[in-house]
Amino acid sequence: MDDKRELDPELNINFELEVDNISRFIRESLASKLHRRGLVVGMSGGIDSSVCAALAVKAIGAKKVFGILMPEHDSSGSSTDLGGILAEHLGIEYVTENISSSLEAIGCYSRRDEAIRDVIPYYDETWKSKIAISDSKGHEINHFSIVAQDAEGNECRQTLPLKSYLQIVAATNFKQRLRKTMEYYYADQKNYAVVGTPNRLEYDQGFFVKNGDGSADIKPIAHLYKTQVYALARYLELPDSICSSIPTTDTYSLSQGQDEFYFSLPYPQMDIALLYFNQSRPAKDLAKKLNFSESEAINIYRDIVRKRRTTEYLHMKPLTLFE
Repeated sequence: MDDKRELDPELNINFELEVDNISRFIRESLASKLHRRGLVVGMSGGIDSSVCAALAVKAIGAKKVFGILMPEHDSSGSSTDLGGILAEHLGIEYVTENISSSLEAIGCYSRRDEAIRDVIPYYDETWKSKIAISDSKGHEINHFSIVAQDAEGNECRQTLPLKSYLQIVAATNFKQRLRKTMEYYYADQKNYAVVGTPNRLEYDQGFFVKNGDGSADIKPIAHLYKTQVYALARYLELPDSICSSIPTTDTYSLSQGQDEFYFSLPYPQMDIALLYFNQSRPAKDLAKKLNFSESEAINIYRDIVRKRRTTEYLHMKPLTLFE
């Protein structure tokens, strides 16, 4: 596919029917299960939250949808700009809540930087950084590295030991959890429900933070693959700046694609890999489709299984002695 956002024919859907079904699901859920008056959407300017906000407006009208922009110290300025553009485009009420000071107070940045200095001793607050994952096509086990850039633009990369990696992730997870706290504040204030924005890749493979962006009352696009979400954005006639945006985590100070941090494949290929796996198609079919070797395709399937297994607890309800 020349356009990374082009929808593969094997993932084609009836968009009119899809919008109708999701809208009905939202309305019925609010009325019969959630018993809430409207919906709160945390808007990052990314494709998933943008489509969720647009679908919410389609379902219940702009007056019952409330958007929140939640930038922080490491956020890209374009994220807030895109979120504002979307809110104006949809005609919804929204607020901007900068969460930097709260994150600083809870130790998000200092705890992260402490862990980075375990492997890069001279790292300080003038540097930028991100985490990157190894390529799963040729490896049995993924490993993570810290990529850091000083104020002059000089870059270094160091493999992360498990302790440092876990502390960096634990510290940055404050961001998703604090954002969700803000969403539920406004939801409680307005008697609204909170919209979760994961697509099928993220939901299936556990690419979310428990009690953070994984927490929500309704998840309207968790059944849609990433390229389907992009196609749906175009069908809904969202602004081109959003439809053409490149997906990022917007969590680290250096620009970081989702395939760098978690999926290890560009999302159009990951869509196909998960689709074929869900259809129980042999690895040789995936290899032919993506022009990989069969051994690379097998490793991709193994990585899907491994992620499902290791992130299973993210989907679990709290354990109790009774059902």
